[in-house]
Amino acid sequence: MLFAAVLQLTIVLHVRNTLVDSAAEGARYGALVGHAPSDGAQRSRELIGQSLSSTYAQGVTAGHTTLDGLEVVEIEVVAPLPLVGLVGPAGTLTVRGHALVEEP
Repeated sequence: MLFAAVLQLTIVLHVRNTLVDSAAEGARYGALVGHAPSDGAQRSRELIGQSLSSTYAQGVTAGHTTLDGLEVVEIEVVAPLPLVGLVGPAGTLTVRGHALVEEP
């Protein structure tokens, strides 16, 4: 039982870290001059699909928001929690990536 719990935690942390990195990279890409937030969302979907599975890339959204008075691109990823067997937490995992919008 302990082994299964450690395995479950390891997989969840791997998926979470991969989603955080993909969201941050997508936000940076969408914040570049000449790019739109939707470009960043597409970049995040590609990275998630290559790293994990396209199942985890279905809940990617993007937009502009203000964070501490600065305009940023925000990429939000909502993905299912990976489960090993029938034991483990149910639900979804939500992560966000932010990047300052570049101005020409």
